[in-house]
Amino acid sequence: MTDTTLERERNKTANPPPPPGPLGAHPVGTGVGAVAGGAAAGALTGTMAGPVGTVIGAVAGAVAGGITGNKIADAIDPAAEEAYWRDNFASRPYVTRGAAFNEYRPAYRYGVDAYARREGRSFEQVEPELMRDWDRTKGISSLTWEDAKHATRDAWQRVSDFVERATPGDSDHDGK
Repeated sequence: MTDTTLERERNKTANPPPPPGPLGAHPVGTGVGAVAGGAAAGALTGTMAGPVGTVIGAVAGAVAGGITGNKIADAIDPAAEEAYWRDNFASRPYVTRGAAFNEYRPAYRYGVDAYARREGRSFEQVEPELMRDWDRTKGISSLTWEDAKHATRDAWQRVSDFVERATPGDSDHDGK
């Protein structure tokens, strides 16, 4: 393989597209937030032992934070998320009466996947990116972004709420 071919192969595996079918895997806990939160907690604990304790505590906390984050990410079950939305989508105020779940399914998947890929940012901050990429992501759905964004935001918020319940503090900085 040439260097260029190797680089292309690495890029494919480093940034894979969202998986088709059931809601994709969600690397929520693998991001900087989990590690940074753990580092901060470890540093605070280590401070009681002096400057060296602060450094050791930060390293230990970062490792623990990453492990905790991975457990949270593992707890987000794509099949369960899809089942939840399949059972509940028709009661949502933005859903067109009589619409099939498969029309909204890509928007729910997009919200869950987008939250995982843009950890630490608010929906409002990433909405322009989501809007830009919707037509490429929506598959067979005929929803425009104006119709899909409500379902996308709903799924985003559900995952955000789950993560916040599973982590100490105000992980999404919404004051709750």
